[in-house]
Amino acid sequence: MFSCFPQSALTDVDMQMRGYLSAVQDAELTDVQSAIQRFMRGEVKTGNAQFCPSSAQLCIELRERRAIRELLARRAAGTLGPAANKRS
Repeated sequence: MFSCFPQSALTDVDMQMRGYLSAVQDAELTDVQSAIQRFMRGEVKTGNAQFCPSSAQLCIELRERRAIRELLARRAAGTLGPAANKRS
C-alpha cells in the first residue's frame, strides 16, 4: 500500500506499519484486503489521497467491510428480519 501513495516515502514506515498491525490484529483477512484495495483504488472518501490512510481511517473502512460482509452472509442464509426482507 505504501508504494501506491507518493507522499508515504516521507513518513516513518516502520512506525506506520506497527500502527496498522495493531489496528487490524483482530480483523478478518478478507476485510483487511478489501479495505486496502478500496484505498488503493481511491474508492474510500478520505482527506488527501496522496497519503496513506491513518490506522483510524483503515479501521473505519474495516468496520464497513465487515458490516457489509456480515449483512450479505445473513441475506444469503435467509436470516434477515422481516423488515429487511421487505426492502429487497
